[in-house]
Amino acid sequence: MLEDVLLIADKHRQAAAAIVEEILKRRITKMVVAISGESGSGKSELTHVIAKSLRKEGIFAKPIHIDNFYNTLPLERTEWRTKHGVENVVGINEYRWDKVYQVLEDFKNNSYSTMPCVDLVTEQVDELTTNFKGVDMLIIDGIYAINTEGVDLRVFIELTYHETKKAQTDRGKEPDNPFRWSVLEQEHQAVLSIKNKADIFIDKEYRVRQAE
Repeated sequence: MLEDVLLIADKHRQAAAAIVEEILKRRITKMVVAISGESGSGKSELTHVIAKSLRKEGIFAKPIHIDNFYNTLPLERTEWRTKHGVENVVGINEYRWDKVYQVLEDFKNNSYSTMPCVDLVTEQVDELTTNFKGVDMLIIDGIYAINTEGVDLRVFIELTYHETKKAQTDRGKEPDNPFRWSVLEQEHQAVLSIKNKADIFIDKEYRVRQAE
């Protein structure tokens, strides 16, 4: 997402180091890694550090934020959710999965790919074109990223919006209103429904552990 602000801390670096170690153990050609977690859990920060760390290992890893792939435009999403009911529409089916899978196919085929990219300042959706030739790995992050089929390693951050609520509102990243909290609660329930797909968990203290 354009104009996103990353607040990278030692916990992100430490967790990323453990995940990079696991990636190097499991590495295959055209590997796809997915990172899921709720709003404010640190997905973008973790993805950034992992990608930069892999570059030091000679691996070109491209971050893709699939929260860009919603089926409604940002400026229209609140109205659409209100009209249809938060409990009915908020969840995994809000993504344009067909577009997500097209990007994954382009990556596998070393092709050019065009994808949506949300400008967080204007809330408009731009288009980003990238050339996947020479890109070794794809790291997709987003609330429901680990639900993506064809992923080789799935990471789940266990921090919930309950723990990050104050920090998010203080930063101005989340509006402090009942409607937004109802959306986050519905997302919370949807994220829990796919948690069991993860291969690696990051707990609330950002300690990394393998799925049992």
